[in-house]
Amino acid sequence: MRFDGVDEGDELPVREIFLAKDQVRAYARAAGQWSPRFTDDDGARREGLPGMITPGNMSMGLLTALIESWAGPGTLRRLGTTFRGLVLPDRTFRLCGTVTQKDETARTVELDVWMESDEGDRPVIGTATVALR
Repeated sequence: MRFDGVDEGDELPVREIFLAKDQVRAYARAAGQWSPRFTDDDGARREGLPGMITPGNMSMGLLTALIESWAGPGTLRRLGTTFRGLVLPDRTFRLCGTVTQKDETARTVELDVWMESDEGDRPVIGTATVALR
């Protein structure tokens, strides 16, 4: 993506994903987060959760993939997230973003990004800074 081709208010192409439990388990194993909350519904329920949940850093990774598919690899300078709810697997989510500000001097853009469920909930929201050519 080129800096001159972006305007405030532009929306990133929405990516829809089905987040399967097997994907979450594989991520938890690879990330060294093999814990019942991320791998097993019954184990997560014993911790007071409604079932297994997605690790927060996996949700951040999905938002990073959205940003880099739009802007190009190596362009993300900062991503900050707020976790407002649980990301429960075996559901479809939309990864979304909007350009909120352009910095002509630094040639960066600020984004609002979020994960959205089919029900319209946004369990993960964030802001990002992206450097563009």
